[in-house]
Amino acid sequence: MGEVTLKQVRSANGASPQQRDTLRTLKLGRIGKSSTRTENEHLHGLLRKVEHLVTVEPASGDSGKKGS
Repeated sequence: MGEVTLKQVRSANGASPQQRDTLRTLKLGRIGKSSTRTENEHLHGLLRKVEHLVTVEPASGDSGKKGS
């Protein structure tokens, strides 16, 4: 699995405390803030809780090719 870049695009105002905690776990918390994480099942579970607040894109250094 590769890396993905997460970017918060909506405010956590009105979100539940669990969703705010999830954003902190993902090293987000403010609109426009981004972080790069390794893609795994745990990350997918966290993203499911806050999918309406963040965007997910492949990391910029990842060319999408596997192996050489």
